[in-house]
Amino acid sequence: MDTRIEPLRMLGLRPGDAKILRNAGGRVTDDVLRTLVLAVHLLGVDRVMVVAHTDCRMAKSGDEEVHALILRSSGVDTRSLEFRTAPDQDAALRLDVTRIRAHPLLPRGLPAAGCLYDVASGRVRTAVAATGGRDVPSDK
Repeated sequence: MDTRIEPLRMLGLRPGDAKILRNAGGRVTDDVLRTLVLAVHLLGVDRVMVVAHTDCRMAKSGDEEVHALILRSSGVDTRSLEFRTAPDQDAALRLDVTRIRAHPLLPRGLPAAGCLYDVASGRVRTAVAATGGRDVPSDK
C-alpha cells in the first residue's frame, strides 16, 4: 500500500510479469487468500512472495493503539475492524506464509516465501524461504 514502493521495479520485473496484491501491512488476509485461489487456478500463478517493508506504519503500533489514534484524530470508532498490525514483521511473515501453504484450496507445495523490503537501501531480505520449487530473489 505504501506509495514509496514500486513492486515491479523493486524485484526487477516488468508489467505483466507478476500479479500484485497490496494492502495495509502487506498481510495475508482472507481476501488475499480468496484472490490467490483465483490467481493460481485461473491465471496461472505458480509461486507467491509475501513482502513486508521497513518503516511500515502497521509495524510501529499494535491494533489497540491504532484504534485509539483513529478515535482521537477522527472521532471514528474502528474497534470492529482487525488491522493486523505486525510489530514483529518476521513473525508475521512466517504466519502469513504458513496460512498460504496450509490453505486447502491452494496446491500442496505451492512455492511461497516471505520477504522484507528495506525502503532505505532497496534490498530484499528473505525471511521465510520458498518451498516446493523455485525460490525468490534474495538480497537484491
